[in-house]
Amino acid sequence: MSAKDLSLIIKKERIFSAEDYGRPISERLSIILRRNVSKNDYANIAIKSKVSFSTIRDVVYRTNSLTKSNAGAIGLLIHAAFENSIAKKIQAEGDIMFLNELLKI
Repeated sequence: MSAKDLSLIIKKERIFSAEDYGRPISERLSIILRRNVSKNDYANIAIKSKVSFSTIRDVVYRTNSLTKSNAGAIGLLIHAAFENSIAKKIQAEGDIMFLNELLKI
């Protein structure tokens, strides 16, 4: 099931602990999310979670804290980033094989 499938449910209590709430997400998570999600992912997750696009963006950019009300949206974003990073890896591996063949003399 894809994060793009709006029926996906993420259990935020398995991702976040009580100590995570009321503070920005980690810098590492922020960097990984920014690198692996698109504006379309933000928009789709905002619709699914009923958390605004701007709130999700602000949590990702660490200008807003993680809360119990936005944690579900961030969990969905983590899932989307995971799927997107796998897709990028597969694409890169294919590109490497293709380019390697071109460079062989």
